[in-house]
Amino acid sequence: MAQHDTDERISDEFIDDTKDCAEREQAHRERGTARPITVVGHPMLHRECKDVTIFDDELARLIDDMFASQRAAEGVGLAANQIGVDLKVFVYDCNDDEGVRHVGVVCNPVLEELPAEARVLDDNNEGCLSVPTAYAELPRPDYAVVRGQDAEGRPIAVRGTGYFARCLQHETDHLYGRLYIDRLSKRERKNALKMMAEGTPRYETVPNEG
Repeated sequence: MAQHDTDERISDEFIDDTKDCAEREQAHRERGTARPITVVGHPMLHRECKDVTIFDDELARLIDDMFASQRAAEGVGLAANQIGVDLKVFVYDCNDDEGVRHVGVVCNPVLEELPAEARVLDDNNEGCLSVPTAYAELPRPDYAVVRGQDAEGRPIAVRGTGYFARCLQHETDHLYGRLYIDRLSKRERKNALKMMAEGTPRYETVPNEG
C-alpha cells in the first residue's frame, strides 16, 4: 500500500473508529430493526439525497435501523437511501486491507479530492447490496478521506485505505445518486445487470416504483 504524505499532516483530525467495534455495532443493531434494501431502478437511488439538518432521536433510530439492515444483508456499508430514506447518512462496518475493523456513521459526507500524485488506483472487484449478486472490477483510489458530521452533528473526518477506502467512496457516491455500476462502461454495466437478473438476493429487497 502506497504511503500518502497527507497522513502525518492531518492525522490528528481523524476519528478513531477502530475502538470497541463489536460492542458499538451490536448496540446499534440490537436497538434497530432490519429493513428491506432498495435495488437499482428505485427512484431514490438515482438522485441526490437531502442534507441531514436535525440531529435528534429520530436520526439515532434511523442509524440503529441501518446497522441492523446492514448486518441482515451481510454488507460492510449502507447508505440511507438503500433503505428508502432520503437523507445523507451512511454507516459502515468494514475491514481495511490490514484486517483492522472500522465501525462508524457519517452524515453529510464530502469526499476529499486527492492530489494527482497521491492517487494510486486499486482495480479490485466491487459489489453493492442494491445490485445484488453482481460484481465488477472498478478502479478507485486506494486511499480516501471523507469529511462530514457524526450522529450529534459534530464535524468529523474519516480516512481509509484499500477495501475500506473503496467502502467510503462507494457509500458517499450513493448519497449523491450514483451507483458503482454508473462508473462502469456500458458493456460492463450490462453484464452486471445481467448477473443481478440471473441471481437471487439473500436478503429482502423493495420492489421498484415508477
